[in-house]
Amino acid sequence: MRNLVDILSNMNPLKIVGNTAIQINALQIDSRKVQQGDLFIALKGSHADGHIYISSVIEQGANAIVCEVLPSDIHPNVCYIQVENAALCAGLMASSFYDHPSEKFKLVGITGTNGKTTCATLLFRLFRELGYSCGLISTIQNQINDTILTATHTTPDAISLQSLLAQMAEAGCSFVFMEVSSHAVHQHRIAGAKFAGACFTNITHDHLDYHHTFEEYIRVKKMFFDHLTNDAFALTNIDDKRGLVMLQNTVARKKTYSLKTLTDYKGKILENNLTGLIMTINNVEVFLRMIGEFNAYNILCIYGAACELGQDKNEVLQVLSTLTGAEGRFDYTVSAIDQILGIVDYAHTPDALLNVLATINKLRNGNETLFTIIGCGGDRDKTKRPLMALAACEHSDKVILTSDNPRSENPSAILHEMEAGIPVHQRKKYVCIADRKEAIKTACSIAEQGDIILVAGKGHEKYQEINGVKHPFDDKKILNEMFQLFEK
Repeated sequence: MRNLVDILSNMNPLKIVGNTAIQINALQIDSRKVQQGDLFIALKGSHADGHIYISSVIEQGANAIVCEVLPSDIHPNVCYIQVENAALCAGLMASSFYDHPSEKFKLVGITGTNGKTTCATLLFRLFRELGYSCGLISTIQNQINDTILTATHTTPDAISLQSLLAQMAEAGCSFVFMEVSSHAVHQHRIAGAKFAGACFTNITHDHLDYHHTFEEYIRVKKMFFDHLTNDAFALTNIDDKRGLVMLQNTVARKKTYSLKTLTDYKGKILENNLTGLIMTINNVEVFLRMIGEFNAYNILCIYGAACELGQDKNEVLQVLSTLTGAEGRFDYTVSAIDQILGIVDYAHTPDALLNVLATINKLRNGNETLFTIIGCGGDRDKTKRPLMALAACEHSDKVILTSDNPRSENPSAILHEMEAGIPVHQRKKYVCIADRKEAIKTACSIAEQGDIILVAGKGHEKYQEINGVKHPFDDKKILNEMFQLFEK
């Protein structure tokens, strides 16, 4: 419970109607959760406008309302706070309500199209191995030291985020590592959070269903760096042609990493095979239990962030050499008898899929068959569907187009849009099998000794969403089941 005056301390409301000398039990943005003594923030979302629920939440017991438009009917026992941007104020108010938790540890955000989960997860594991109490906020899971919490979004809503950060502060965390999505930046979910550092991995074609243009997607990513303070660090991949754009207006300490250019954190790949990577990092040779050039970039990002956070370089490299990748990121399994290599990867953008396929093709001896099983999510960016199918067919021997999370869309319609990207001369390479389990089963039944099966798109996810229902589904588990079924 907090005093409303304290909650409003770092805000500049347009207008206040009513008494602010009241106690607030909780902050809510979901009208269904409002109880006696709560403050309700009326957000204008993409699906609903919270302003239409103001009268109902007052009946439920809300004693304060934050809104962008004051209602015509003013309740005498309710305090109304009119603001210009309710989403922005939700984060600022939540930070105050939970006593500014992000100021009690060092919070580092990782943004970019690909690599966010791996970098955040491995930074968390690295710092745990270095002996620190840490928090993790990621697509796969949220975690406070050894306690795992379920994650529902890449970045939680503003109030949930501050509540989670408060739990991490209460647990004595010294460092917290989190993925920062473009949606979270644009929707002000990270407002009120103080970052000690921000890392940029790369930016490629994604989320155009939300941002509409690639330029807007870049601008939103850049906003994260624009709002850093001068005591923070900004670390970027300058091998990405938009890497330096992220640093243009930031007042934070600017740092760079690269495999191709002389930078603050410079890497060079010496060997890349199915047992791992051997590379130099700032002229020190290190063996890593991860595969592929994309992971070399992730390692440089992690190493650079750790150094900027004041850690000993040699200790960091020593621990990094023992770590494995995040679940569902080039996550591989091998069948017991036929030695068929199965790879599960979260690649759900054309660029991520190309990266994974390029890595596989560099490592193969050329005699095996590479099967790629790929789908595209429903109710998401439709423009990447033909590109995903094209990438799969151009860089695989055989392709099975299947369902990902069709959500409210017809799976057959999604597959038809994917097929449109495949040129005539490659159409003998692929088949469409809408049932994802059947698609994996088909690949495993055809594959011969030493072949490679890539199951892409869902990675760590343990469900398949169809018409609003999440059905249990685990790519790696099903892959292993089919390996056992078809072992000769």
